[in-house]
Amino acid sequence: MRIALLAAAAATLVATLPAQAADLAATAAALREKALADPTAWEVTESLTTEIGARPQGSPAMDRARDWGVEKLKSLGFSNVHVETFETSSWLRGAESAEIVAPYPQKLQILGLGQSTPTPPGGIEAEVVLFKSLAELMAQSPGSLKGKIVVVTQVMRRTQGIEGYASGVGPRFIGGLEAAKRGAVAYLVRSVSTDDTRLPHTGGAAASGIPMAALSTPDAELLEHMVARGKPVRIKLSMASTFRAKAPAYNVVGEIKGREAPDEVVIVGGHLDAWDPGAGAVDDAAGIAITTAAAKLAGAERPRRTIRVVMWGAEEQGGSGEAYATAHKDEVGKIIVVGESDLGAGEIFNAKLPKGSLGHPAMKAFAAAVTPLKAIVSSAPAQQGGSDTDGLRGLGVPVTEFNQDASRYFDLHHSADDTLDKIDPKELAQNVAVWAAFIYTVADSDIDFRKTAAEAK
Repeated sequence: MRIALLAAAAATLVATLPAQAADLAATAAALREKALADPTAWEVTESLTTEIGARPQGSPAMDRARDWGVEKLKSLGFSNVHVETFETSSWLRGAESAEIVAPYPQKLQILGLGQSTPTPPGGIEAEVVLFKSLAELMAQSPGSLKGKIVVVTQVMRRTQGIEGYASGVGPRFIGGLEAAKRGAVAYLVRSVSTDDTRLPHTGGAAASGIPMAALSTPDAELLEHMVARGKPVRIKLSMASTFRAKAPAYNVVGEIKGREAPDEVVIVGGHLDAWDPGAGAVDDAAGIAITTAAAKLAGAERPRRTIRVVMWGAEEQGGSGEAYATAHKDEVGKIIVVGESDLGAGEIFNAKLPKGSLGHPAMKAFAAAVTPLKAIVSSAPAQQGGSDTDGLRGLGVPVTEFNQDASRYFDLHHSADDTLDKIDPKELAQNVAVWAAFIYTVADSDIDFRKTAAEAK
């Protein structure tokens, strides 16, 4: 009953649109229905996770992912398929272990954080100083933690969107650096996650010059219980890794040329690289698959403008978005909009469009097409289109944001549980439907998001 009512509401909205917008909305609605039944996104996700799996920047697996991306785009009918090579840093994990040696010996589950320094051969052993928040650590004076292993156990809140992660990632990213400033010899942090398993979650961190690792959430709580007993807690930590300041990296690109304005470009994509514990399914094979499948569907309607898919190659360790923006700075004025899918495969519940564009017939057509998908077009403008769009956004390219239900995403993110079985094909298809409707209504219209933003001031 609810779907029928939504469809009726969408039909009513279409009937009130000008003829051109009504045509856009009708085609976008047809694309929506095709997307909901189209297996391409699932097949792409399955292919990348099965044939490549984990693919950290600078690894042999990333080289294979590059070749996979080229072949996949060609097989799906994209043109001008090519690789744009650049250099960025590469941190690769080696053997890791951690254990409590006193007062109650137990093993700990850890994953080293990106840019962690290896321990000396044989590891290090030191007494723990535990803080329940980054703020508590920051309140300590320089040199006050000399010779200690600092542990921060700040808890991340579960939210539907990105807010919980955004407010909780600080301890992982800068905690090690702050601990090192105060004399610590190593840093352990409760995983930035919402799960309760003994699977830790890795991620990037600011270089600190000391070993840094994420603890599973139960092990972080275990350390809290031990410290609360008042006896000194000692940990032995052994970590190996390799770091290169410059290593080859790759953005893989494919296009569907526009029929009338091929020099005007709509850019969408996801990031091809992934941390090493799992298969990189929700982060971000799903994003690659969603935008590639949506672009293919929208492109089949031969829109006016060119649709370009970018598989950004170094989002996790950084550099791909900046490299792409630098390489394409001369065409910035012709890039109509850019957006990235990088929050898993949960359903899109909210769409934020470039400033001032809600009243444009093309975006009214988009809103009509996605109403039956229960995706609400927000009155708030898009602020960020994803990490890899930051470089283009900084050069003035408009961005779009499609907010997905991330309620479970951070149970899986950057962990060994990031695997294909966690993706719901129906939710994946809903994402494709929203993206396909947006790509088409922008690519087959004359909407100028820069102009709508200027008029909104």
